[in-house]
Amino acid sequence: MGIIKTKGIILSEHNMGDFDKMLTILTPGMGKISCAAKGARRPKSSLLAGTQLLCFGEYLLYQGTSTYHINSCEIIEVFYKIRTDLEKLKYASHITKIISDVTTENQNNYKILQLYLNTLYMISETEINLNFILAVFKIRLMTILGYAPNINYCVGCKETENLSAFSLRYSGFLCSSCAKQDSGSIAISEGTKTALKYIVLAPPKKLFSFQLKEESLRELELIAKLYFDDKMEKEYRIEELF
Repeated sequence: MGIIKTKGIILSEHNMGDFDKMLTILTPGMGKISCAAKGARRPKSSLLAGTQLLCFGEYLLYQGTSTYHINSCEIIEVFYKIRTDLEKLKYASHITKIISDVTTENQNNYKILQLYLNTLYMISETEINLNFILAVFKIRLMTILGYAPNINYCVGCKETENLSAFSLRYSGFLCSSCAKQDSGSIAISEGTKTALKYIVLAPPKKLFSFQLKEESLRELELIAKLYFDDKMEKEYRIEELF
C-alpha cells in the first residue's frame, strides 16, 4: 500500500456515516479523484480544517479497494474571504461547478487547476467586478480546453483589418463585411477585441491585470456566456445560494 503525495483543492464534500466525509479533490496530475476522510467531522480531527470545500492543500493519500483515503493534509490556502461573503461564495460555487464538469480522473489538470486557483484568489482577495472575473475565467478555460476563439483574422475571409464583430457560429472575429452575412454575430468595440486577445495569450499570473470600460465589459460578458454555453452544449446560470 503506497503513499501518494499530491496537492489538491476540495471541489465537493459529502457526509458519510457519523464522522466521515467523502471528498472530490482536483489534483494537478491525477485529475479529479474521490477520497474518503475517516473521522474528518470529529471536532478534534487533524483532518477537520483541511477537508472543507475550497481548501487547497497538500495531501498524503493511500489507495483502498475502491477509493483513495486521506492519511494527512497540510493546508496551503482556504480562501477565507469567500466563506464570509455570500456574493463571492455564489460566484466561487458557480466556477467550482464548471471546473467539476470539465475535469475527469487520470487527466493532467495543471493548467486548469492553476486557472481555478488564480480565479478563486481574485474573487477572494480583490474587489474586482465579479462578472468581469467570470467572463475572463470562461474565455481562458475554453482556450485551455482547445476552444480558443480565432483572434488573428476574420474567420470569414482571413482579412486582418476592420475586425468589428464576434461570430459565435465560427468562433472568432469577423470583419465589417463578413459580419453582415452572420446575423448572429455580436458587434464589438476595440476594447473588447483587445481584451479577447489578451485573455487568450496572457501569462497565467497576469490574466486579470487589465481594465475595461463599461461598454466593453458588457460585450465581453455577453460573448463569454454565449460562447462558453455553446461550446459546453449546456446553459450555465449563477444560482442563488438561499
